[in-house]
Amino acid sequence: MSKIDLLNSNKVFVIAEAGVNHNGDIALAKELIIAAKESGADAVKFQNFKASRVISTFAKKAEYQKNHTNDFESQLDLVRKLELNDDDYSMLQDYANKVGILFLSTPKDIPSAKLLEQINMPIYKIGSSEINNFEFLEYISKTNKPIILSTGMCILSEVEEAINVIKNSSNSPVSILHCVSQYPTPIDQVNLKSMLTMRDKFDLPVGYSDHTIGSDVVLAAVALGAEIIEKHFTIDKSLNGPDHKVSMDLPEMHNMILSIRAVESCLGDGLKRPADCEIKNVMLLRRSLVFADNFKKGHILQNLDVTIKRPGNGLEPKFKNEIIGHILKDNVVMDEPISWKHFL
Repeated sequence: MSKIDLLNSNKVFVIAEAGVNHNGDIALAKELIIAAKESGADAVKFQNFKASRVISTFAKKAEYQKNHTNDFESQLDLVRKLELNDDDYSMLQDYANKVGILFLSTPKDIPSAKLLEQINMPIYKIGSSEINNFEFLEYISKTNKPIILSTGMCILSEVEEAINVIKNSSNSPVSILHCVSQYPTPIDQVNLKSMLTMRDKFDLPVGYSDHTIGSDVVLAAVALGAEIIEKHFTIDKSLNGPDHKVSMDLPEMHNMILSIRAVESCLGDGLKRPADCEIKNVMLLRRSLVFADNFKKGHILQNLDVTIKRPGNGLEPKFKNEIIGHILKDNVVMDEPISWKHFL
């Protein structure tokens, strides 16, 4: 199974998706970086684009965008206000390095990807909206950087086509994120099992990009084997903008990550064996074969002469039928644990 080098650990890789929650303000973007680090996330991720290159004047706003923005502005007008300057990305990457968190950004077109190449972006996250943009996928692939591919709004064959484009263009390692591109996503439409379908179909690492409210679905994804988690993140849900109200704030993100670490810790390595903490209880809590009464030397053991009690320091109960009919070589007392040494 291919594994992204920077993600090659036993930990779930958690991305705090700052996205456009900086509202076009570099100072707010820096606050998001600090908060992402404080939350315990492994990476903070933004998006880079020029709205006029990726959104036409005819594009309508999505329903969730309408719910949290000005009714009179177009999608193009809305997104244009969420742009950062090209120079800001290098500045933010440097700032993230100082803070001590990995800086990522999702490019929305080839010029945006070229900008990220200039600052040596270590991992490329490709958003769900670009999965059928083969020219874009080919360009990203030829950077030979690891790719995280979101699959919202996709059927399985579309995911397969995208992966084939990437694989035919380079040897970039690929991870796949299950995603539902609705903000917020109704719980009953998450369909987490499709993450497992993609893992089995493509033999690639999988994860989950979450747009539900809360962290329940994220924890379920981790329990099912998600290796990457991405969650929208803000420092203030009351800020104006399309994504703030469906994003986690710092305390919520921190608690979610603590819960992720707890879930991954409890999953273990899959080898069925006594846990270290319970080994001391094996003898105390298991039962073994004991004599049901006092018996003299030479007694031939009958079924009713044997019972099963704690502790577990005698013969295991599974040997009961094997000792019936054996002759005692010494006197024994009631409740004495039975061992093979008792018999001739």
